[in-house]
Amino acid sequence: MTLLERAQTPPPPDPTPVGEAPLAPHEQLTSRQRTMVLVAMCLALVLVVASVSMLAIGLPSVSEALGLTQTTQTWVVDAYALSLASLLLVAGALGDRFGRKGALLVGIAILALGSVLSSLAESGGQLIAFRALTGLGGALIMPGTLSTITSVFPPEERPRAVGIWAGFAGAGGTLGMLGAGWLLGSHSWHSLFYVTAAVAAITFAAILAFVPATRASEHVGLDPLGTVLSALGIGGLVLGIIEGPIRGWTHPLTATGLVAGVVLLTAFVLWELRTEHPLLDPRLFRHRGFATGSASLMVLFIALFGIFLVLLQYLQLMLGYSALKSAVALLPMTFVMIPVSTIAAPLSVRFGQRLVGGAGLATAAAGLLIFATVSTTSGYLPVLVAQLVLALGVGLAMTPATNAIVSSLPIEKQGVASAVNDTTREIGTALGIAIMGSMFNSGYRSAIKGDLTGLPAGVADQAREAPGLALDAARRLGPRGDALAAATRDAFTSGMRLSMIVGAGLLLAATAFLALRGPSLHEEVADDALDEDVEAVLAKA
Repeated sequence: MTLLERAQTPPPPDPTPVGEAPLAPHEQLTSRQRTMVLVAMCLALVLVVASVSMLAIGLPSVSEALGLTQTTQTWVVDAYALSLASLLLVAGALGDRFGRKGALLVGIAILALGSVLSSLAESGGQLIAFRALTGLGGALIMPGTLSTITSVFPPEERPRAVGIWAGFAGAGGTLGMLGAGWLLGSHSWHSLFYVTAAVAAITFAAILAFVPATRASEHVGLDPLGTVLSALGIGGLVLGIIEGPIRGWTHPLTATGLVAGVVLLTAFVLWELRTEHPLLDPRLFRHRGFATGSASLMVLFIALFGIFLVLLQYLQLMLGYSALKSAVALLPMTFVMIPVSTIAAPLSVRFGQRLVGGAGLATAAAGLLIFATVSTTSGYLPVLVAQLVLALGVGLAMTPATNAIVSSLPIEKQGVASAVNDTTREIGTALGIAIMGSMFNSGYRSAIKGDLTGLPAGVADQAREAPGLALDAARRLGPRGDALAAATRDAFTSGMRLSMIVGAGLLLAATAFLALRGPSLHEEVADDALDEDVEAVLAKA
């Protein structure tokens, strides 16, 4: 039996009376009940994803109220994503071992608590800490959403259900921005966190009412040392990427973060290869679908959330849109992404991950290259065209990648498979904010530094720090600030172009990797030798 066939085989059910046929999890629910499970899981997923984008669009209001620096603003956004990404693997294992429904409920309670505390923050340091706590809740929620879906849906319905889940995973960011823009139109920034807590309460009730209890049928080991090494390694790497453009790439803090990140992640890999119960055995990435699916998702989310960071500034600073109008301007991406993600499920079954996923990655890269041509005088039309092309590509690429990951492991290991899927997404989110944000900052500061001569020192420092501060300074200077405003807009274009080109390059590299390494439609998922390796890994995990 191949690995794919084992992945589609339901786990042994609980003992049943003699003479009665045992029921697999999907056989215990009607079609309507499975639909309600899918609705509840997508609601929980959007709650986690929107928690990033809601704060991203409300960050100017939060920064003004709390007096946050540019570096602190970045960490307010990344603290949530970093905490989430660092803890997803162990959270997925906990759900497999102790029950996914319980992990979901505990995670939602923690997320609601973190949101309420964030609304009470009085400083940047407090907000960063509370956002990290919120990320812990998100880590407990996210793996359970996908692993519950793959557990309760039969094999013939599973790709479509996963496609709908993937569509909401990509569109949740836009939905969060839309809600945040509407709230900020008439309420303070505190309302972002109050509403998140309220939605968490609704989601908690939906899970209690509709979601069955599922867990792995086999013993699932935990790996505390691996968890610590992975969390610290990811944290160090992201710290270095964020601080590099601000302090310089040779600054002790930047260099220490990058070196520590590489060393700790190397130690994590070596430990996982030796420990009896690995959190994530690196040998699993020898599986073609597992490796290419993970790489595709990570790069997709680097591009997607890196774009949000830059594009929101373009809409608000360059085009003068309000927070709500900016969110509405990004809605076409959602309208395309969700249906395309659903359609991509049968397409990937018919034509394979390599063809459908590769076409999606290449199309997404084309969308970023269109974004790179946008100037401060282009208006909204090229932004609309670029986001439609990007949404088409992301929708085509995301579902095949997700299905490749979850189908690589058997049903009893779906918490781990889901956690890997979610970890690649969240690391991609954190790195997207860090990498593309860093590229934007580098391009902007390099372009504007020659236009700051003759300005008062305080004004020059503000203009160098961020385009929003530069435009504020230009307005205070009156007619003398016209040259600074024009230079800021030109520098913004340079930063945006650099970040989009870097993102497109990453997507094209992922396209090439999938073309070279991805499984073809008529190819076995794994050869016999690899099946034996994976089976041995699963027996230990």
